[in-house]
Amino acid sequence: MSAAASVPSFPGRLAILAGRGRFPLIVARAAREQASDPFILAIEGEADQDWTDFDHAQVPIGNLAEVSALLRREQIGAVVMAGGIARRPRLADIRPTWASLRAAPSALKALLSGGDDSVLRAAIRVLENHGVRVLGAQEIAPGLLGAEGPLGRHGPRAADRSDMTAAIDAALALGRLDIGQGAVSAGGRVVALEGLEGTDAMLARVAELRANGRLRTGARGVLAKMCKPTQDERADLPSIGPETVINAHAAGLAGIALEAGRSLVLDRDEAIAEADRLGLFVTGIIPFGYTKDTL
Repeated sequence: MSAAASVPSFPGRLAILAGRGRFPLIVARAAREQASDPFILAIEGEADQDWTDFDHAQVPIGNLAEVSALLRREQIGAVVMAGGIARRPRLADIRPTWASLRAAPSALKALLSGGDDSVLRAAIRVLENHGVRVLGAQEIAPGLLGAEGPLGRHGPRAADRSDMTAAIDAALALGRLDIGQGAVSAGGRVVALEGLEGTDAMLARVAELRANGRLRTGARGVLAKMCKPTQDERADLPSIGPETVINAHAAGLAGIALEAGRSLVLDRDEAIAEADRLGLFVTGIIPFGYTKDTL
């Protein structure tokens, strides 16, 4: 992480609302490096890391009353949302508070049935109505953000540019529909779009298409991950890690394009080392108004 990084000032303690994967742990360690002692709200059935080194409590998904009580007890002033959530709360899971009801019935409805982006915006509104500030993970760990240009030894070749353009355009179109953040293009045409199954499952589909001879011989391809155009950047920025790089290679892709400044590279040193070892490029681009000269 950047030595110049510092946790934004706010009254009270920092909490991390933790879902699946290593992302919440990475953010928690970054906060600790900045002399903050975060409290972990580990979502029951989702958070899968060992939190014994941190103050923590498990919270049932949708139990807003229990979350509210913990926020008061631990004097939480700010919350970071990090990690994946595999399932939505059911109606029976919802335990509202007056503050959550004041966030508007539309927020609770979105938590149950909205698209990913609307769910996250609703969760942010509910947390803010409980008097806490919602921070983006990149405010705690700015070193996670992908920069513009190649991140490792390899860069895209001229032959990769049409795939980058097609995948970027498809990922942005998908984001406008609040469906996903990723797309794969091979041979100049879009061959896979990210849905609820996530990036790794999409890459597994591409690998299967290639194994079954459904992709043109010699067409390598590119994965693009872009921020949704209406996305609140405090939650669910596009991200990759070492597994993404390994799976992209298994799918026969030439590389990965990320939105510079609005996407995260988790376990960065390991991810870049894997890309260098496997001969893949990982590059940050600015999607709006980009030209082929910048690819």
